[in-house]
Amino acid sequence: MSVSTAAAAQTICSPLPVLGRDVTVPLVTGGEVGYAALDYAASAPALQRVWDDVAAYAPYYGSVHRGAGYLSQLSTDLFENARRTVAEFLDCRADDQLVFTRSTTDSLNLLAAALPAGCQVFVFETEHHASLLPWQDARVTYLDAPRTPRQAVATLERALAGRDPHGPALVCVTGASNVTGELWPVRELAAAAHAHGARIVLDAAQLAPHHPVSVRDLDVDWVAFSGHKLYAPFGSGVLAGRADWLRAAEPYLAGGGASRKVTRRQDGGVDVEWHESAARHEAGSPNVIGAYSIASACKALTEAGFGALVAREQYLVEKVRTGLAEVPEVRILSLFGDDAPRVGVISFVVDGWNSSHFAAALSAEYGIGVRDGLFCAHPLVRTLLGSDPQTQGECGAPEAAPGEKSLNAIRVSFGAGTPDEHVDRFVTAVRELVTEGATWTYRAEDGRCVPAV
Repeated sequence: MSVSTAAAAQTICSPLPVLGRDVTVPLVTGGEVGYAALDYAASAPALQRVWDDVAAYAPYYGSVHRGAGYLSQLSTDLFENARRTVAEFLDCRADDQLVFTRSTTDSLNLLAAALPAGCQVFVFETEHHASLLPWQDARVTYLDAPRTPRQAVATLERALAGRDPHGPALVCVTGASNVTGELWPVRELAAAAHAHGARIVLDAAQLAPHHPVSVRDLDVDWVAFSGHKLYAPFGSGVLAGRADWLRAAEPYLAGGGASRKVTRRQDGGVDVEWHESAARHEAGSPNVIGAYSIASACKALTEAGFGALVAREQYLVEKVRTGLAEVPEVRILSLFGDDAPRVGVISFVVDGWNSSHFAAALSAEYGIGVRDGLFCAHPLVRTLLGSDPQTQGECGAPEAAPGEKSLNAIRVSFGAGTPDEHVDRFVTAVRELVTEGATWTYRAEDGRCVPAV
């Protein structure tokens, strides 16, 4: 760690309180250790503030948009206030619509279902499956992985220049990679899309927990993200942006809440008048606790100040990257190079190790939770790893057939609740495993690498 970074660390905020910070886990070598949760990119721990807010509301839980009773009215107000809070967090435009969904995946599938007829979709192969796969019913152009932000913009411009200029078009792009953590040039990609008459949706699942996201400033048409990556549990997500395509589309789900008026026809059928507001795509009883938890997390991050949060995270990023660089056997995966700005998501491979085996040893022998595999971004990870499979080791990755060598990586990810000790222990553990090897033996069980008993 550089002198300047060490000095800057003295002025950086403390980690935000999260649930699980005092949890201990057993080690196969004996004893227990405090659990180091370093898999934030999959699901971040809940902020204590979020949990406390939800606990305070829980006794007043009631039906939303359904009842005349006090608790129902209170819950309805809370749900709609949560919508306004999240819209403010995203700096939405006055006429934007914000729909509560189950997750980023659900949000993008909703938007895919609302595409106008004949819409062309342009998506880079580097996307998470949540933003790569929902467009199967549209005319999709998959773009090759760029190696610089400038190349990403140029690749998109070439593709858009060759499209049918008279039909609708949509570009889908991530804000921060769930594999490399690298930030994408969202504002420039949005400008390219709009210059060619296309719209753009931002997958902010990995961006929103780490950086402020302004719909206005980035000039995106829609943004999608998940609560469980934003320190908010309970299975809720957000799709926010332009209302016209959403209003024109059939409801994502048909049912109560989405319908404003239903009448029987003389021929025995029914006529339905659908809502034009966000309720059109929120059929059924809404997840009021999920929506409230997202709003609570938005408030907590805003009050903590993204400036301080980003500074501390970059300090941790440099700690991890510097520590891994000191181990020659480690190769960090990157699209845009070492100097690319990034969030706290780092993927790597270790020479002589199968990544599933390495991740299992980190957990069983050091109490460190990371992710291994292809991270629901198979084309990107395969591009980054090339075609050379890893050594089988004592057990392989879930994606590999029994007895085959596998292609997988290790991902460490962290954020606003990560203490220094967790990343320090991680770097030490990597160094010790590489130089000394695992102290335990491991075997494959139900597609996972586990300690042999």
